[in-house]
Amino acid sequence: ATFAAARRQQLSAAFPDEVLVVTAGRLKVRSNDTHYNFRANSAYAWLTGHLNEGGVLVMAPSGKRGHKATLFVRPRNGRSTIDFFRDRDYGELWVGPRPGVAETSSRLGITCESLATLPKALEKIRLGGKPVRVTSGEDRDVDALLKGLTKAKTNEQFEVALSEFRLIKDEWEISELQRAVDATHVGFDDVIAEFGRATSERWLEGTFFRRARTDGNDIGYGSIVACGHHACTLHWTDNDGKVADGELALLDMGVEGHNLYTADVTRTVPISGTFSKAQRQVYEAVLDAQEAGIAACRPGETFLAPHHAAMQVLVNYLVKWGLLSGHADELMRSELYRRYTLHGTSHMLGIDVHDCAKARNEFYREGQLQAGMVLTVEPGLYFQTDDQTVPKALRGIGVRIEDDVLITSRGPRVLSAAIPKTVTDVQQWVQQSRMTRHGSASPSISNNSGKAKQKR
Repeated sequence: ATFAAARRQQLSAAFPDEVLVVTAGRLKVRSNDTHYNFRANSAYAWLTGHLNEGGVLVMAPSGKRGHKATLFVRPRNGRSTIDFFRDRDYGELWVGPRPGVAETSSRLGITCESLATLPKALEKIRLGGKPVRVTSGEDRDVDALLKGLTKAKTNEQFEVALSEFRLIKDEWEISELQRAVDATHVGFDDVIAEFGRATSERWLEGTFFRRARTDGNDIGYGSIVACGHHACTLHWTDNDGKVADGELALLDMGVEGHNLYTADVTRTVPISGTFSKAQRQVYEAVLDAQEAGIAACRPGETFLAPHHAAMQVLVNYLVKWGLLSGHADELMRSELYRRYTLHGTSHMLGIDVHDCAKARNEFYREGQLQAGMVLTVEPGLYFQTDDQTVPKALRGIGVRIEDDVLITSRGPRVLSAAIPKTVTDVQQWVQQSRMTRHGSASPSISNNSGKAKQKR
């Protein structure tokens, strides 16, 4: 609550004498009359800590330059209401109890009112004549109530600002990200323990999902479980391939914590427990590139510095292997290496897996790294099965290694450093997991959170 209040003050200072409306969002139809599990709009959750459907934050100008914040939330549909029995979306008989107006106000330290009073409050705003900004497109009812009061351009500017405010994480956010990473580590342990038993990538996907729902809210994004040549498809989410000894498994997965902050970690591991010569050749090149990228994660460096550092290493390897020819500097300018590397090296991480996505280029992609930013570092090499520019021994091998990195005044702090990454550690990890699969169950993260050794 304390951190959310400070964020609202930051927002208030940026938009004095304007009405600010931020919505949680509504249930989304999956099929016919069934809905997806609800997940609150990230900006709304960041400003309030409230995660339930239908909520609306209204910040109305108050005093010389400040705002009064009111959170409109759905009241309880308990036994004293007819909707307890008849409302299949919100009645407590159907979906169980949810915090009501008083409970939410007490938990979050913010004035709350019933969502039923929102139309009257917005009509008062309409009559007040103050400029209004809203996170549009999340709640059709709020959009309708504010029709004619807002402009698309000013709403877009509002959402850009909400993205840019989230570039620097506060200490509570960093602790939530560490908890998500720690849960993800346990999830990786769970998955690797299933090698030798799993016949399908979906078995491994489901294993990680179980951990995400046990130690967090959900998965932070669709898990990529890509065995063999599937690893050469960047967003392989079908996860319907075989799990076979002799192949690599590229595992790109992250737990979304109970407060919606998500990890995003990738490990590429040998299913049998031992890298082949060709697999190790590619893996060590990517690992060297990733280490160079992490080393560039320092305040004052450009956001693209980790990418350039990682790509420089990979270009040198590609030249050494004869896949590219020419001077390394010219190859960097021409970007011919992208045939094999395919994607960028970093993105911001936080309450969204691709956090702060609406921030302006000058503050993000073309900006400088600052203490408190958290980003991924994830270079890769992908050699397609039918790419005749690649030696046969390398075709079908895809390797990506990804860690979550906090920028500090002392340099990079790797939040996911405890998850094995060197060739020796990865092989030992898989071999031990396969041998002890029928032993004790994977531990809860409750005793691990925040205690990961910070080393690479």
